[in-house]
Amino acid sequence: MTAPERIVITALWLVAALVFAALYGPALAVVTTSFFDLKGQSIDWSSFSLHWYAGLTDNPEMLAALGHTLVVAAAAVLLALVLALGLAWYMKTGTRRGRPFVEFVIFLPFVLPGIITGISLLVAFRELGIERSLVTVTIGHTVLVLAILYRMVSVRLDSLETSQIEASLDLGATGLQTFLFVVLPQLRSAIVTGALLAFTLSFDETLVTFFLVGGDATLPIRLWAMMRVGFTPEVNALVALVLLATMTLAVLGALSLKDSMAARR
Repeated sequence: MTAPERIVITALWLVAALVFAALYGPALAVVTTSFFDLKGQSIDWSSFSLHWYAGLTDNPEMLAALGHTLVVAAAAVLLALVLALGLAWYMKTGTRRGRPFVEFVIFLPFVLPGIITGISLLVAFRELGIERSLVTVTIGHTVLVLAILYRMVSVRLDSLETSQIEASLDLGATGLQTFLFVVLPQLRSAIVTGALLAFTLSFDETLVTFFLVGGDATLPIRLWAMMRVGFTPEVNALVALVLLATMTLAVLGALSLKDSMAARR
């Protein structure tokens, strides 16, 4: 390796290090301050403790907001997954009539700015006489994340051999049996990956939630409200736990995708 090549490679490593520091530095700072106290503008490295984590139990409003967020995200992903599977399966085996229009309706809320989607849903619920609540938030998140799951599932379905479906039907299986025992196992990686992406998007969605939420605030809305008066130290502990859970889900999703690809080989 020549000297100019070494200089270029070193420069690229430095740029990569700066990018990673800019991306993950704030998260690392939050995790660090969840274990140590601050004295002025510096960290007291001798004050290691878990009392901020224990203090979460004394903040019922924060825990309630976290619970609301988890329930909304899980329900939205489940509803969107059912809709995505049904629509993608129909487009694969049905007449495909109206597919451009259906996909336009599915993808439009996702590509529009969040404020437009939120206001549109708010107006629709008001015209229908539906009060804002966690139910309206769940519906809004379902509309938002449906595009991710539908895209993941439909791409995987289009890559499947049609002969597998035809063979299953020729052997006497019903359409439901063919879907459950032939098609669905091959969609596992797409479902897991899409569900993780959709859950992450729903978990930190703020704009759509802001217009649809009622008296029960989700975690992003709760944190946004706290910005005006300042964050309590327990927030750092909660963010650290959320980061740990997110990283765990990402690793599990990657392992599931790897196992699925190895099985197809």
